[in-house]
Amino acid sequence: MPGYPKQYMTILPIIDIIQDMQAPDFFLPDQNNVSHSLKDYFGKWLVLYFYPKDDTPGCTKEACNFRDGRDEFIKRGVSIVGISKDTVASHKKFVDKYHLDFTLLSDPEHNVIEAYGAWGKKKIMGREYMGIMRNTVLINPKGEIVKEYKNVNPISHSQEILKDLDELV
Repeated sequence: MPGYPKQYMTILPIIDIIQDMQAPDFFLPDQNNVSHSLKDYFGKWLVLYFYPKDDTPGCTKEACNFRDGRDEFIKRGVSIVGISKDTVASHKKFVDKYHLDFTLLSDPEHNVIEAYGAWGKKKIMGREYMGIMRNTVLINPKGEIVKEYKNVNPISHSQEILKDLDELV
């Protein structure tokens, strides 16, 4: 992986997300170049969301909605982590610009993104290409995926998760 130490390289199988399955582990750097793994979140609820690109309109709305609702997630004992293929430096700028108060992980080789089924064919204005799908998984304190959200609305998504958490937590 260019620009990243070898320990950040993680090859995981591509999976179809199945409710109550064990979430695939990951080991990725955050916006401060600190490594995180799924094990860091055992014992807590985790919102793991995948997004296409830092500082773009939809991704900014989604991130800012998570930021603005963070107190509600904290009340429910939930951590929020975003993953994209942007670099650590890009994440740092994004976090600083919008005062994001949660972790963003860098997966430039998109291995973890693929392992969670968030990499796929996209189509914009007739052009097809492979990219990150705006998906989220909700992981319980045992590390099991309890809900998957596909192709989410970046504006209302955080509220949808909070509603579901009220039923689960």
